[in-house]
Amino acid sequence: MDVINTLILTGAALLVASIFTSLISFRIGAPLLLVFLMVGLGAGEDGLGIEFDHAPTAFFVGSVALALILFDSGFHTPAASWRAAAGPAVMLATLGVVVTTAIVGVAAHLILGFSWPLSLLLAAIVSSTDAAAVFFLLRVGGIHLRDKIRSTLEIESGSNDPVAILLTLVLAEMAVGGIDAVEPAAMALTLVASLAGGLAAGAVGGFLIVGVVNRFRLDAGLVPVVVLALALLVFGATNVAGASGYLAVYVAGLIAGNSRLTGAESLRRFQAGLTWLAQIFMFVTLGLLATPSQFPKLALPALGLAAVLIFVARPLAVWMCLLPFRFSRFETAFAAWVGLRGAVSILLALVPMMAGLPEGRALFDMVFMIVIVSLVVQGWTIRPIARFLKLIVPPRAGPVERIELELPGPVDCEIVGYTVRDNSPVARGQRLPRWARPSLILRGREVLNVHTARHLKPGDHVYLFTSPGKVPLLDRLFAGAREIPADDVLLYGDFALSPDVTAGWVAEMYGQPLAVENAQTTLAELFRAEYRDDIEIGDRLAFGSLSLIVRDMQDGHIAQVGLALEPLPDARPRLPLFQTGGELRAALRGLWARIRS
Repeated sequence: MDVINTLILTGAALLVASIFTSLISFRIGAPLLLVFLMVGLGAGEDGLGIEFDHAPTAFFVGSVALALILFDSGFHTPAASWRAAAGPAVMLATLGVVVTTAIVGVAAHLILGFSWPLSLLLAAIVSSTDAAAVFFLLRVGGIHLRDKIRSTLEIESGSNDPVAILLTLVLAEMAVGGIDAVEPAAMALTLVASLAGGLAAGAVGGFLIVGVVNRFRLDAGLVPVVVLALALLVFGATNVAGASGYLAVYVAGLIAGNSRLTGAESLRRFQAGLTWLAQIFMFVTLGLLATPSQFPKLALPALGLAAVLIFVARPLAVWMCLLPFRFSRFETAFAAWVGLRGAVSILLALVPMMAGLPEGRALFDMVFMIVIVSLVVQGWTIRPIARFLKLIVPPRAGPVERIELELPGPVDCEIVGYTVRDNSPVARGQRLPRWARPSLILRGREVLNVHTARHLKPGDHVYLFTSPGKVPLLDRLFAGAREIPADDVLLYGDFALSPDVTAGWVAEMYGQPLAVENAQTTLAELFRAEYRDDIEIGDRLAFGSLSLIVRDMQDGHIAQVGLALEPLPDARPRLPLFQTGGELRAALRGLWARIRS
């Protein structure tokens, strides 16, 4: 019992020490992950005297923590990021890892005099960038980059682990059993099967998570627990099947995060705290396993390899991989610099120890020092380098708070809160559409409504009910940094139409089915039927797969109607397009005839 209590006390003390030390690191700009490693080193056998020398336990803790981090990183990666950066990111995650391994392996052979399998094993261990380090330094560190380069770096760090892990396992087998222990063809086949299996398992797991959460009405407190359990189930099952569990759990998070998920916002908040906890436990545990007293005798070769990795191998690999994708030289230089090594490299450094290699402990200590050098040299300078290369862009402020409302039926609504920015459109006097009017305004200690507040001022906290489809427009109104022009496509539609245009003309021009009795109704009459005499600029109506928007008014009458080809999901659909199934079939036949002609 005393041992258990001591373990609980020690673990809690290390956790608290890591948290409060991280507060200091924010002020001095130190990478948080380096701080957590230092806490582990300081508490280890060469520091406070905590003895921890069980590599399998450390590998288990690190694997579970990394699975949680990768799921969360995929969950927070928009699908648009993949569309923008999938090509270069995949090249870096595959060819980039192989090129880095080859260059660092040659350097290790020349500097350390190791055999080729052992040299390449050391190189493979440090070949992949670390998802935890990259995500935390770019997101938690508040570094706002252009979408293409940021998405490339984040996706690369989340998807390059499978190649590095497979190379490490194969080269460890070669180091133990000799070069003839592995056939190149079998190695390539294993790599392809591991990646394909990870992708397939991740896709199945992602849709499984979405289906379970949305289909079964679970208690709100159980939703995060179920998602966590299913994510770990995907990770473990994929690994048992011989595929890449790390890739699978990342893909599962990517699919779940880009789907309509019940309780998504509360789930994000839960995962944010859980990811912090996983980061701290993983890095402190790995720090406890290291032996700083052994570092001096390996310091020079470790520094030499770190220099080759940072200044030669990573830049060459990035240049080769990004050459076909039209990155600017500044973006390529920054991608080369953000080659952060972290928990994955230290975890993989446990493989030689668990495989029984005599050089296992030396390899672990050397990799540990390389990671520290990477976090100090690269992690501490990411912001200055990004600023020097002119890659930092103004932040795109969004909701400061989102609270989902569980309403009966298929209603999808939530409360969104913003802090009005100095240069935002509403602070400059932008007229608010009725659907964007706040329900509550906090100005200092005053509680106001939209009528008593009159004009919104910078620093006001505004809260309003809305649906998820309108949040991007609300972001631009309340927290955007640019003035919205009068012809803005998202707010006012792609084209301007006369209010006297008939619904039948619009339906015929844009292939929308329409009931015959509605054909001669003008657009102005459609709005009057819905809004009576209370029509305002920005009011919307759904028209089939289009949206109609009041774009301008003169003397209380609609002067111009905007037509949006991609409407908001919740534009008010109040126009009966069909009265009978026969009219629907006739309209579809007419549309097909126009397509064929």
